[in-house]
Amino acid sequence: MTGTLLKTALLSLSFAAITAAAQPYPNRAVKVIIPFPPGGTLDAVGRQLAQKLGEQMGQPFVVENRAGGNGTIGAAAVAAAQADGYTLLFNASTFTSAPMTMKSVSYGVVKDFTPIALVAKAPLSVAINKNLPITDIRSLITYAKAHPGRMTFAVGSIGSAGHLSTELLKRAGGIDYTVVPYKGTAPAFQDLIGGQIDGFIDPILGSLQYHKSGMLRVVAVTGDKRAPNLPDVPTVSETIPGYEFYSWYGLWAPAKLPAEITQRLNDETNKALATDMRDKLIAQGLVLTPGSPEDFAKFQNADMARSQKVITEGNIRVE
Repeated sequence: MTGTLLKTALLSLSFAAITAAAQPYPNRAVKVIIPFPPGGTLDAVGRQLAQKLGEQMGQPFVVENRAGGNGTIGAAAVAAAQADGYTLLFNASTFTSAPMTMKSVSYGVVKDFTPIALVAKAPLSVAINKNLPITDIRSLITYAKAHPGRMTFAVGSIGSAGHLSTELLKRAGGIDYTVVPYKGTAPAFQDLIGGQIDGFIDPILGSLQYHKSGMLRVVAVTGDKRAPNLPDVPTVSETIPGYEFYSWYGLWAPAKLPAEITQRLNDETNKALATDMRDKLIAQGLVLTPGSPEDFAKFQNADMARSQKVITEGNIRVE
């Protein structure tokens, strides 16, 4: 009798497992890891996307902020997770560039992850302390050349788009200033407003409210066009032709995610970008980038090559 009951129990468990596996994806909650603290553009965009995916797919997409290691702790957790679509990574371009600045990372961006969707590109703002006599890129270059090595620019994290853009501006403008690393964007903005730092390049959303309230001055944006929410602010390229830089945001899963789940998540992400989320992101200064998983993989690899060039030339390393 005991053997019969055991056999029945095992058969029931097997049937339950087969039934669960046969159910369409997703049939339970999905975890979305954001590898930085709450707050900031990355977290804001990731939470909006998670909410939309949950509404569209009928299961909660639960955001978990797992910060530390310049984003590598959360990324490593996703790399080690099962490739079943129930653990995802939402991250910025720092994900692909930061490991290039570190001695060792436990994962490889290309070999250990499945690119799902490129969500948006974020032009950056060149924000300056309001008390400095700098109103545009030309006057920034003039001031920096008059005070060689004395200006200070914050970076929110080593290897971030803002950091790479800051290094690129230094070389493109033929100027010299000191780069000061911060642990996140919030303290960097606090010190910029307080006058402890002179400049900060970061996605527009972070500086927008401070610029509009007069607490700091955005003198340029790094996109190829003027930002719709800052139409009077010129692009860097209006002074330095060819200068263009973006942060960008994407969705990944562990390597070897089944193709049908990859495509489903890509389709649903593109669908989310056509809802009211579209207007919200555009209002935040973002450029939407719907496309296929293959488009994202191609974009990611090209951006990694460009980042590697900037990191090598600038000798950017995490101490």
